[in-house]
Amino acid sequence: MNDFKIDKPQLIQLPKIEDLRGNLTFIQHPNHLPFQIKRVFWIYDVPGGQTRGGHAYKKQHELIVSLSGSFDVVITSPNGITERFTLNRSYFALYIPNSHWRHMENFSTNSVSLHLCSASFDENDYMRDLDVYLTNK
Repeated sequence: MNDFKIDKPQLIQLPKIEDLRGNLTFIQHPNHLPFQIKRVFWIYDVPGGQTRGGHAYKKQHELIVSLSGSFDVVITSPNGITERFTLNRSYFALYIPNSHWRHMENFSTNSVSLHLCSASFDENDYMRDLDVYLTNK
């Protein structure tokens, strides 16, 4: 079981079961994520040079996995510090707690990002203006 710091973005190494027929990785609560999954979505076919995200959640927590290819997740914490995480292995996940701004960039060809969320979609949970987010920290 992981010791989560639920107030800080962090990479989580997931189990990797190696087999000559192919590898298997899984995620289960509470061993690999500090919340029960309420929503799942994935992003794919991102044209070159495009970014995704560009928001923070007020309450929702998120876990992002690169199922295929690679991309960068850029996190801005409430204190204004920015960190870049490159996801390119399907046995690593990026945990992002609520109140952290994120955007995704540098998508490789055929990349697929899987997003596991602690809440169902709620437009009112989104902070979509970075200037307002940084002002209201």
